[in-house]
Amino acid sequence: MGFSQIGVAGVDLGDAEPGLLAWLEQGFHGTMGYMALHGLKRARPAELVPGTVSVITARMDYLPRDLGAGWQAIEWARLQDPQQATVSLYARGRDYHKVLRARLQQLADRMAEAVGPFG
Repeated sequence: MGFSQIGVAGVDLGDAEPGLLAWLEQGFHGTMGYMALHGLKRARPAELVPGTVSVITARMDYLPRDLGAGWQAIEWARLQDPQQATVSLYARGRDYHKVLRARLQQLADRMAEAVGPFG
């Protein structure tokens, strides 16, 4: 499915609540207001989705797979040339959020096929 890593973890995040609150209070979430929207539900997944006992995490690299040999030297040269504009590698492909959402749905569909409906 293209994930770089998938993991499963329990939902006991009580020890993380003070750190989450401090992080939010210091404004480290910047303009990402959604980070504070659910309050402590980010540290209490069962309150966000009742019955939650585990969470599945998935990681996907931004770096496109088809860059080819020597891509780093090409990018470095481009960065050194003040006559060239550079678009970050992650922004050159499809919207990461849309790609990730579609692949997570594929994962959910495969899981439902293997163990039956859930949620």
